[in-house]
Order: sequence, then structure tokens, then C-alpha cells
Amino acid sequence: MGSIRDGISSRRSGELHAFDYIVVGGGSTGCVVAARLSEDPDTRVLLIEEGPRDLSPYIHIPGAYYKTAQGDLLKRIPWEPMPEQERTDTPTMVQARVLGGGSSVNAMIYIRGVPDDYDQWVELGAEGWGYRDVLPFFKRAEDNNRFCNEAHGVGGPLGVSDIEYIHPLTRAWLQACQQAGLPYNPDFNSGAPAGCGLYQITAKNGRRSSAAVAYLGPARKRRNLRIETGTTVTRLIIENGRAIGVECVKGRRSIVYRADQEVIISTGAIATPKLLMLSGIGPAEQLQKHGIQVHADLPGVGQNLQDHIEISLVYQLNGPHSYDKYKKLHWKAAAGLNYALFRNGPAASNLIEGGAFWWGDKTQATPDIQYFMVVGAGIEEGVDAVPGGNGCTVNLGQIRPRSRGEVTLLSADPAANPRVAPRYFSEAYDLEAITDGTMAALDIMEQPAIAKFVAARHTPGPSLRTREEIRAFCVKDAHAALHPAGTCRMGRDDMAVVDPKLRVHGVERLRIADASVMPTLISGNPNSVCIMIGERAADFLRT
Repeated sequence: MGSIRDGISSRRSGELHAFDYIVVGGGSTGCVVAARLSEDPDTRVLLIEEGPRDLSPYIHIPGAYYKTAQGDLLKRIPWEPMPEQERTDTPTMVQARVLGGGSSVNAMIYIRGVPDDYDQWVELGAEGWGYRDVLPFFKRAEDNNRFCNEAHGVGGPLGVSDIEYIHPLTRAWLQACQQAGLPYNPDFNSGAPAGCGLYQITAKNGRRSSAAVAYLGPARKRRNLRIETGTTVTRLIIENGRAIGVECVKGRRSIVYRADQEVIISTGAIATPKLLMLSGIGPAEQLQKHGIQVHADLPGVGQNLQDHIEISLVYQLNGPHSYDKYKKLHWKAAAGLNYALFRNGPAASNLIEGGAFWWGDKTQATPDIQYFMVVGAGIEEGVDAVPGGNGCTVNLGQIRPRSRGEVTLLSADPAANPRVAPRYFSEAYDLEAITDGTMAALDIMEQPAIAKFVAARHTPGPSLRTREEIRAFCVKDAHAALHPAGTCRMGRDDMAVVDPKLRVHGVERLRIADASVMPTLISGNPNSVCIMIGERAADFLRT
């Protein structure tokens, strides 16, 4: 430990503090790990988050998703498009920058994927992560207000509930799905997701149940848990092949924290490989190019990047048939009063109440396209509003992508963004599947139950009809679904970064617990999976 003290003594602003465990990143997984570890009163736990505390009232009101989906709680990271996308702009993917991470700003949709997702992880070297292995941890986390059966649990920290208010346009779209041949499905998380239905969300009693609320809320008063927000970890401190602490910046202060047991990184599939590489853990040749001392040559760090690619279809409505009408002050006031008095009405909705799972590639055993009915236009960053102000959006994503990208360093400067190259559609299969899925979405919107509310198709324009035209639209207008994963994957082979107990290969006392460890991205919204990973990581650390 002497070298830490020696290094700090040269910095007049430096400080030194010691804990048993340091959790880097206060997102969904980090909150779970820190809260669970602090249940032992003899264990000193430090949780470090770059963003602020989750004090914004918009975080906690489901209907304020249109606020958290944009704004200053997000960090925007440029990504590198494929040449054939012919983008004239610089596309970005957003990552949460607030305590609770994605669970504090996302649409709260609770989806686990299908059993085959996890059984495939085992085939790729993540033994002990099959569906039967992970299901108890999903159930341990869950407090469901409708289900209590072999797939769902009650009594856990995380509120999972039916949406308190369902907009009539959502019901019309679900009827249109059924007119198009999709069956109604009452539970997308039963293991058989095919069909259309209403999403459950991570909410409780009409309020968002983020990881910060569900897990840190009960833990905040524990004297053995310290939460540092507004603090950026710039480097892991590695000595003699083991992680012994972290260097941080908070404001103008430089701080070192020592971990007497372990350091757990939970900063996500973009920031986690960046931090590892800045700390000398990653592809040796790349690190040396930036003048970084190599502590562990792990060529898989930053590789295997996966994300769901998404298409947004935007429609102009022929009247005030969506939540867009609540942009007007008197309607907004009425919704606010209803919510304040009864925890109900439009503000209790996440604005994306209904969805579906269906096939782009009909040869697949389970659906590979996920649909979201967004009852408004321009709600999410980068998606168009419509003339006249009343619109709706159908989002769809190809949920088992074959394309793989990478995260690499552009600089040894911790303040610089990494290079993010998702390589969407580098596998032609993904483009064909999402084109088929888009054609199906267009067909649903032409069914009588929903078509009577539509004035015009805004994006893509109504002149685009053929499959070739829609494919070209998908190439040009597809955007990140904001579910990056896989960049520090589990396994035993040379490209794996962590073992099945989430320990970093070649570095002692260092684990990773976030979406980066997934060997493959799950078939749906991954936030619930991040919470499950947090539960498992805490179990590994306590045994």
C-alpha cells in the first residue's frame, strides 16, 4: 500500500480512504451490488457514481419519461456509422449519467428475454448462467403486483407492475396487431414471448422503481455504505497483479480510495472497457500505442460489442389521439393534478404501454423483432415530432443481432470519449430481418383498428412502399437502441475478459458486473438482466 500513499503525497489535493469493497458505477447493477454487500454491517462499501443523485422529480414520475429520455441526465457518445449508411450527421448513443443509471431514465419496460438466450451463454463458456441458474435471481429481485408463479416472484426490492393507465390508442394498436394475425400474450416474460400485449414496468404504486430507489433506498442509512456522486474514476490502481484501489476526480480534487477486498466495475458496456484500458488492462498493442503500461494483455476488452438496432416509424394523427395533447398547458395541469391526487392518469403511464414480439426471420425458434407502441411523437431523443403536433411512433428492434463492433481508445486522456464502432448491419442478416420486421409494422398500422386515427405516415414518407425502398430507409435511418453489451464477455477462451464468477482474467481482486459481461445480448430490454447480474455478483462476493 505504500505506493498509493507515496503517489498521493505528491498531490496537495489528494486524499486517501479505505473500504472493503469499491463499486465503480452507480447504475442498475452497481446499485444492487453495493446495497447487497452493505447488508453485512461489518463490510465497508463505497459506491462511486459520475453523475448526480437521483433528485430530479422527473425521474420518479413514469409519465415524465419524455423528460428523462432527453436532457442533461444523459451522456452522449458519438458512434461510427458504416460507410453505406451515408450519414451526414454524427450519430450518438446516450448513456445515463445519474444515480440509478438506465433504471432512472429509461422507459421502465421489464423484459428478460427467452430461456435460450441464457442457455446459449453456457454454450459460449459461461457455465452456471443457464436459464434455470438465473431464474431464481430474477425472482429474488422481483416484487410483481400481478404474477406469482414459476416465472415471477414477490417480496423482492424491485417493483414490477402493470401500468396504471393505458391510453386508448395503445388498445387500438393492440387490436390492429391481432387483426394482422398476432395473438394476444398476457406475459412476455413467461418464456414464450410471441404475440402482442401490455408491458409490465419497473414501477410501484405509480412511481418508478429504479435500482437507486429499490436497492439503495433502504440501504442509504447504513453507516457502512458510502455513496459518492459527481465523482469520476479515472484509473484503477493495479499492483503486483491485483486491484488495490481507484483514482478519482471530484470537482478539482484528486482522491484515491483503497479496496482491502475487491473492486467491482459496473460502468456499462462502453465505459467499462474504456476504464480497463486506461488502467492497463486490454489489448497490449493498443495500450502501448497510447503510452499506457500493460498490467494484463486481454485482447477481448472492448471487442464483441452488440446493440439492438432500432427503426422508428412516425405517424401524424387526425386529431388529439395521443399523449401529445398533454403538451398543452391546461391538459398538462389536469394530468398533474390527477397524478398528485390518485397516482393515476397519463402521468402514471410510461408512454410506451403496449408492444409485441414477432418474427422477421420466420425460421427462428423464437421471435427476433420487438415492437413498441409510443403514444406520441418526438418523445425520445433523435425521433421526429410531426406537423400539427399530434402523432405516434412505432419503434422496432432486431433483438438477436449478429453484427459485432468494438470499443477502442482514441486517447489516454480519461476525459476523452472512446471510439465506438457498433458496425450495425455489418452482417447482412440483421438488415434483412429488420426490413421484414418493418414491413410487418407498416402492415399493422394499416389495419382498421388503428388506421382510422391516422392522417398520414410521416417517417418514412408515404411514397416508400416496396421492400427495396424500405430496406434503403432502414440502412439510412436506423439508430442505436441504447442496449450496448458484450464488450467484456464471460468465458474461458482467449477473448473472454471475465470468468463465470465475473473475475477479470489475469488480475486478482477485480470483477466486472454490468451488461459488458453478457456473451450475447438478450432478446429484449436488458435492464432487468443487469439487476439479475448484480444479484449474482453480490452472491459471488459474499460466498
